[in-house]
Amino acid sequence: MNIISVVGARPNFMKIAPIYRVLEEKRKNLEVKNDSAKTITFFQPPAIIHKICHTGQHYDDKLSGIFFEELGLPKPDFYLGVGSGSHAEQTARIIIKFEKVLLKQEPDLVIVVGDVNSTIACSLTAVKLGVKVAHVEAGLRSFDRSMPEEINRILTDSISDYLFVTEKSGVDNLKHEGIPDNKIHFVGHVMIDNLVHYLPISENSNVLKRFKLNKNDYILVTLHRPSNVDFRERLEEIINLLNRLSEKKKVILPIHPRTRKNMYEFGLDKKISENIIITDPIGYIDFIKLTKNSQLIITDSGGIQEESTYLGNQCITIRTSTERPVTVEIGTNHLVGDDLKKAEDTALSILSGSKKSGKTPELWDGKAANRIVEILMKDF
Repeated sequence: MNIISVVGARPNFMKIAPIYRVLEEKRKNLEVKNDSAKTITFFQPPAIIHKICHTGQHYDDKLSGIFFEELGLPKPDFYLGVGSGSHAEQTARIIIKFEKVLLKQEPDLVIVVGDVNSTIACSLTAVKLGVKVAHVEAGLRSFDRSMPEEINRILTDSISDYLFVTEKSGVDNLKHEGIPDNKIHFVGHVMIDNLVHYLPISENSNVLKRFKLNKNDYILVTLHRPSNVDFRERLEEIINLLNRLSEKKKVILPIHPRTRKNMYEFGLDKKISENIIITDPIGYIDFIKLTKNSQLIITDSGGIQEESTYLGNQCITIRTSTERPVTVEIGTNHLVGDDLKKAEDTALSILSGSKKSGKTPELWDGKAANRIVEILMKDF
């Protein structure tokens, strides 16, 4: 097996890390088995070659570099350095640069994760060169085609050879789109694998002490979607909402570069309450600790909806749709749409003790990466 895994944005690193760990374990076990046989008298290449390509879609060290270190990932074998730009510019640069990597390396398989521009760009490049593609976190649908991520998901799923699905809705979506059953594999969620792996380690984090936060006594906020942060009036309304909530509880906002840029360009930084703690992007271990110990999470991110459901934390998602419906149907996620009054009412209700009970979705047991690797090894 000669594999190249692609990462481009912060969530990608967390999804590739469990797969990397399992592949490394398999590779080492196979090498030990070969050595113990003592029948090999000629050079034999490794049974598993796994390399990582970082497209550089997120190139800020606080969004990317720290995650390689914390997640135990090796330095990427290939760094494309594509940087920012329009969707078309970024996607085009990835295609051009990734094609050169594939032509030189000739892998058997490319693993892509999630729904960012790197996902569709590298999938398309690989398929056109006859290289098989595995899409991890396949089948998720928001049914909102105004979201670039939705387009990336649909297109990647339509051309991939292996579709590894995190929840049952993903299986239904893929079948509805005419994807053959033999390509669809319900395996659980590698993000939860990572969470399970690092939860004990996160206990050593001093992030609560650093920001003077008490357990179960603060609100964690993450916002970066264009619909929430790219328009002055909308962003101002959200800041006003957070200001009002901060009168009840401390608010901590690890701020995305996009949100910070817009906040300052719109002159809204001066309108933020002193009860709101704004920080640079926070490392994965610290963020787990913040998530686990929060009383409430307010977000427009996808992954946090899932992590909060696994941890049993109350989460309010300020979006009109979610591609992760299981977090609403059986989890602790409250989907409030773009109605900030509803978001505020829901938040106040939660802070007053009215909480949604939830349960862990099927196969979110920390073993998704093992299932993925077993399926791939059967075919190679």
